[in-house]
Amino acid sequence: MAVKIIIRRKVSKDKEAQLLPLLIQLRALATSQPGYISGETLRNIDDPEEYLVISTWQSLEDWKKWSASKQRAEIQDKIDNLLGQNTEYSCYLYG
Repeated sequence: MAVKIIIRRKVSKDKEAQLLPLLIQLRALATSQPGYISGETLRNIDDPEEYLVISTWQSLEDWKKWSASKQRAEIQDKIDNLLGQNTEYSCYLYG
């Protein structure tokens, strides 16, 4: 069953320029992963420092494989170090 993964990050204005290439790199790599369906990156209108990434995967197992991959972990570590905090993840089933 398909799942939606919600990824939330707080990004100060002075770090946006450094973050965006990392997000683009993650998306480019994700698109070639088994089970990847789609993804989008959103920015909160009321809180411009809040970024939300919504990705759709064919199964939770597909997401978990990608999430645990060394390739993804290396980029994610750069993101978390840049932002000074851990990225938040939530997984949802279609209801």
